[in-house]
Parts: sequence; C-alpha cells; structure tokens
Amino acid sequence: MKKIYFLLACAVLSISCSLGALSFGSAGTPTPHFPSTNTYTPRPTVTPVTPTVTFTLTPTQVGVKSPTPTQIITDTPVVSVTPLALITPNTGTPTLQMEGFLTVTVFGTEFYKSGQCQPGMIKITAQVADPVNSDIVDLFVRFKSKREGTLGEWTRITMQTIGAGTFTHDLTPQEIKGFEIFRNTWVQYQLVASTSSAREIGRTAIFKESLAMVECILTPTPSLTITPTVLKP
Repeated sequence: MKKIYFLLACAVLSISCSLGALSFGSAGTPTPHFPSTNTYTPRPTVTPVTPTVTFTLTPTQVGVKSPTPTQIITDTPVVSVTPLALITPNTGTPTLQMEGFLTVTVFGTEFYKSGQCQPGMIKITAQVADPVNSDIVDLFVRFKSKREGTLGEWTRITMQTIGAGTFTHDLTPQEIKGFEIFRNTWVQYQLVASTSSAREIGRTAIFKESLAMVECILTPTPSLTITPTVLKP
C-alpha cells in the first residue's frame, strides 16, 4: 500500500516537472525592458500679481479749530544813510592864467570917470613868483564898451615895487587911452613881469569884465528958499 502512494507521488512530481519545462520553453529568453529617460517637465505657471491698494483713512475732527501760527517778528536794524552834500562848482569865475604871478588883487569893482564922484581910482597889487629876477611889472589896461563891445587901445603903465616881490599902482581913468570917448565901459587889464634886460618871465591872462568905469551923474539937490515975513504994525 505504501508502495502505491510512493509511486503516485513520484508520478505527480514527474508530471509537474514536465509542465514546468514546457512553460519555461515557450516563454523563451525574456528581453530586458529599459524605462525611457525622457521625463516630462511641466511648464511653470505664471500667476499675475495684482497690486493691492491700501487706503489710509485720516479722521477729521469736527468742531476743533486748527491752531493759528504765531508770526515771529525779528527786529531788523534800520540803517540811516545820510546823502552827501552836492557841491555846485562856481563856473561863473573860471581860473585865469597866472604864469609868473602868485596873486593879483584889485581893491574894488568900479570907479568913476569924473573926480566929483568917489572912488575916482582903483588900487591894483601884484606879487610875482620870482622876486629875484622880476625887476619890472607892467600893467596894460584898455576900455571895452559894454553896449557895442568896442575896444580901446592898450595903455602901458609901469607899476611901483614895494619890496618882497610885490608891485602896486593906483589906477585912474584919466591915464587910460580913450578916456574922452568912452563912458560906461569895462576896464580890461593884464600884467607882465620881466627882468632888467626886458626878458619876459611872467604874464597873466586878460581880466575882461571884473572892473568897470562908470560916468558920474550928479543929482541936483533942491535948495531951500526962505521968504521973510514982514510984520506990519
């Protein structure tokens, strides 16, 4: 009996080995399968960003007055500017040429033609710049009519020295040429300084309208006549 079981087991094993060999033979040599290396990478997704507007609310206080700014006043020093005084040049009396002379002085502005009115003469004094070499000072004078402008002839008068380079002369109308013709006129004058050898070393300009000769017109004075009164008894 045990021998039968043993034979059945061997028969079953034999059949199983045959079936296994058929199964593996039909399958053949398996081909290895390599997976694909291309990996799908998904595209990045762009998500738009929308800016967020934030509103800040500032509360407004109703009924509250805003403080008024206080103006600060700074004391600014005031500078007082005093204008300079305007000096008006005296153009009416121009400076005349005084070559060789320090001063020329005329004591007066007019004198009278007639001796009955005073003054009848004018004193003229001059001081030379070179008292050592100035031996002679000549005074030249002439008339010039105030109305027509007619000129008279020059009259040469030698002045007297009083020392220290000073010369003087008392001028009268009678010693000027044309005294009989001219009446109310200008008296023009000029001074010339020279050495003893008649070499000129100084000459002034012509003083044209600074001295005048006027005619003396006497106004009659009414006389008082006394009529005696005769008393009759």
